[in-house]
Amino acid sequence: MNMPVKPPVAALADAPLYVAAKKNFPQSVHGRFRTVKWVLMAVFLGIYYLLPFVRWDRGPNSPSQAVLVDLPNRRFYFFFIELWPQEVYYFTGLLVIAAMVLFLLNAVAGRVWCGYACPQTVWTDLFYAVERWIEGDRRERMKKDKEGLTARRVGELTLKHSIWLLIAWWTGGAWVLYFADAPTLVKELATFQAPMIAYAAIATLTFTTYTLAGHMREQVCIYMCPWPRIQAALTDEWALNVTYRYDRGEPRTSIKKAVELRAIGEKAGDCVDCLQCVAVCPTGVDIRHGSQLGCIQCGLCIDACDNVMSKIGRPTGLIAYDNDINIGRRLAGEAPVYRFVRARTIIYTGIIALVGAVMLYTLSTRTLIDINVLHDRNPLFVNLSDGSVRNAYTIRFLNKRSDLRTIELSASGVPIPVVHVIGEEPASRTIVAVGPDQTREVRVLVTVPPGARIGASNPITFTARDVDSGDTATATDHFFGP
Repeated sequence: MNMPVKPPVAALADAPLYVAAKKNFPQSVHGRFRTVKWVLMAVFLGIYYLLPFVRWDRGPNSPSQAVLVDLPNRRFYFFFIELWPQEVYYFTGLLVIAAMVLFLLNAVAGRVWCGYACPQTVWTDLFYAVERWIEGDRRERMKKDKEGLTARRVGELTLKHSIWLLIAWWTGGAWVLYFADAPTLVKELATFQAPMIAYAAIATLTFTTYTLAGHMREQVCIYMCPWPRIQAALTDEWALNVTYRYDRGEPRTSIKKAVELRAIGEKAGDCVDCLQCVAVCPTGVDIRHGSQLGCIQCGLCIDACDNVMSKIGRPTGLIAYDNDINIGRRLAGEAPVYRFVRARTIIYTGIIALVGAVMLYTLSTRTLIDINVLHDRNPLFVNLSDGSVRNAYTIRFLNKRSDLRTIELSASGVPIPVVHVIGEEPASRTIVAVGPDQTREVRVLVTVPPGARIGASNPITFTARDVDSGDTATATDHFFGP
């Protein structure tokens, strides 16, 4: 018996660690999925580029930009919502919802996010559109790539890369506009008065956008992005994926040969081996080989195949969103079944609804005033000469509104507490003024009269109430005694 011969160690050492990237020249295509991609690209890019310029009136002392990440003042504004650093749990909730939406999309239609909404896909589509407009479609680009440089070719390349850099530059510029007032920052950038960090951020994002969308393209989806590998572990047999229906397409043959075979009662597949599905694929995948890492589920091969089927008089849908279960059912003469409602889709939807409901409830019931209490550690309490017991606290008030607020402090939970804010006169005064969009820290003494029945540790609740609006916030600590 002949045993396989192992290659020598030297040969393995000289072998490349990865396969060299092949140039990909996707062909333009027309159809319903391409139309959907154009519409989504226009919507996503329109939102990204224009949203920083949308105004929202929040009052005289607040920024008027609808969406703003105000790092100097540690605020995040989204239309009527204003979030403080203490409310980071809202961002956690958004991340959970985003993850569950991604999982739900994967459970329903595989990598549909990658094919239609991923930023890499959106900007790469835009760069492809510029490339086709300047250099022509697939055949023209392939021909020009093989030819030497001419004056015309140099002009085309210069124009293409100039537009790519312009798009990448504006992409980086739009990003920094979310971190400062957009019209003001645009003026400062144009007059070279903007902070150096703004120019550095724009330069970095310009370089990455130009490189990833213009030069690396499908390599980002195949080699750099972790999601294709993660989603492969999350998907199941019911998820719809762009699928070549080999039960109908095989055996492949030419149009003429297929007519002859059908005339004599022989089986002939609808696939005519035109390779249009490969030509339009942005990652160069042949979908007829089954599900692959490079397939981003964009549906362009469906449009290409449907166009060919329409021209040769065959039914469309040879390539479609489907699953292997239905291919098996059709081979067995059974009707296809689609199961969108199943355990994992119900769980994902339930988590999205639950987290969303909790976030909406907390947003609708939250107040724009907050209080934090810290008990003095040394001493824990003081016995006064008249027999009363005193505890000291450091209390921080938080005013989330853009105007001055007058806050009244009170305490409950222990018998007849007397509250004194140090530095406020008269001694019985418990009113604290907190400036707009500010915090204020005060020292507070709480005294329980002699004879009061208290234990070694007693829960005490501090309440901060806005004198004008009636908004309240509470914080609980302990009152210590002998």
